[in-house]
Amino acid sequence: MAAAKKKPAKKAPAKKKPVAKKAPAKKKPVAKKAAAKKKPAAKKAPAKKAVAKKKPAAKKAPAKKAVAKKKPAAKKAPAKKAVAKKKPAAKKTPAKKKSAVKRKPNPAFMKPMTPSAALAAVVGAKPIPRTEVTKKIWAYIKKNDLQDSKNRRNINADDKLKPVFGGKKQVSMFEMTKLVNNHLS
Repeated sequence: MAAAKKKPAKKAPAKKKPVAKKAPAKKKPVAKKAAAKKKPAAKKAPAKKAVAKKKPAAKKAPAKKAVAKKKPAAKKAPAKKAVAKKKPAAKKTPAKKKSAVKRKPNPAFMKPMTPSAALAAVVGAKPIPRTEVTKKIWAYIKKNDLQDSKNRRNINADDKLKPVFGGKKQVSMFEMTKLVNNHLS
């Protein structure tokens, strides 16, 4: 008694989604008469491909002797079309500095001025130019350490400078020049 072999069960094929069929493109009916009357076309010569020919390099003008520096050569791109190159702009030479000629001070600053009695206690009683008055006042301020330690733009007045500063205890350095000019005549 032979046992019957069981056959493996076949799997059902996977269902595919129905794909919408496209309608065939309509072709125009060809007129048989027109096709029969056409003469065979004459053979055309094969089209020539446009090949860029390299032109011989133009001769460069000799370099000028007056030019001190040479510019580094620019990278050349592959030649496709002949393009006219622009000439570089001429370099401007910088103006020479006048080192031999000294600058002349304005005569108005160099005119001797007479200091008032209050200012004379600091700079002296002789008539001196404004520039010298400013130098002597700054020398006095630095000698007596009158600049404010926190804000160096302010000057603290001592007994000699208080009448020059109009009785103020502290004055900015910009205000100081204005107040000192009031004491010059």
